[in-house]
Amino acid sequence: MKLLITGAGGQVGHALRQLPWPSGDEALAYDRSGLDIADREAVFARITANRPDLVINAAAYTAVDRAETEPEAADAGNRAGPANLAAACHERGIPLIHISTDYVFDGSKTGPYREDDPVSPLGVYGTTKEAGDRAVRETLPQHVIVRTAWVYSAYGHNFVKTMLRLASERPVLRVVADQTGSPTSAADIAAAIAAIAAQLKAGKSRWGTYHFAGGGAVTWHGFAEAIFELAAPQRGASPQVDAITTADYPTPARRPANSVLACDRIAEAFSITPRPWRTMLADVIAELYR
Repeated sequence: MKLLITGAGGQVGHALRQLPWPSGDEALAYDRSGLDIADREAVFARITANRPDLVINAAAYTAVDRAETEPEAADAGNRAGPANLAAACHERGIPLIHISTDYVFDGSKTGPYREDDPVSPLGVYGTTKEAGDRAVRETLPQHVIVRTAWVYSAYGHNFVKTMLRLASERPVLRVVADQTGSPTSAADIAAAIAAIAAQLKAGKSRWGTYHFAGGGAVTWHGFAEAIFELAAPQRGASPQVDAITTADYPTPARRPANSVLACDRIAEAFSITPRPWRTMLADVIAELYR
């Protein structure tokens, strides 16, 4: 099987590029400089030239706060890009795996979000991601959309690395304690996508939208405390982590108060069960201090 991976410069794209794909499979990975998915002509030309059996879209505009003042850039990466990929895949009869986000929900629900819950994004980032998901669904029946949340890894910019950096600069950190979600490592997302790809290769198609996020739930404050607890053997004493409210830390973009995703559907369809979020985190901490 030949795979074409977009967004190879991002956390999930990088993790997909690092995977040991099965012998005989070929993974062609492109960062934005190699393929800008917002460029419709470039997308069609690349897919025509490479003739992949499967496209995996890990490209996105992910600067949540900056999106509020850069709506055109967010729309290009999150709506137009996936729409271009879906159209090119439709023309060639190629299935597409597309990564989405918990930010399509407003966070007002009590309990984990299911795939068929109504979407109601709070800001430009979530709105453009939802529009991209819709474009994929409307254009290409042979798609798998994987919604995930609170992504981090040893590569790139993310909450885990930011907390560790700030802890080396400040004795006290203030972290939001009234937003809840499921931290998810990029490596685990990549492994789940690879498992889906293998089943599509074997002819076991289960098209539609699925959730994949770390097992369990925690606040950002609890996540920060776990980061320092697991990193303590390598970095020493933890900083003081004070709990604050969302109102205490205003940001340009509103965040969902509840980002927890129910992941039983992906388990039923593909036999994929996310590991507990603390287990994922322990692996990334170990990688950071290797």
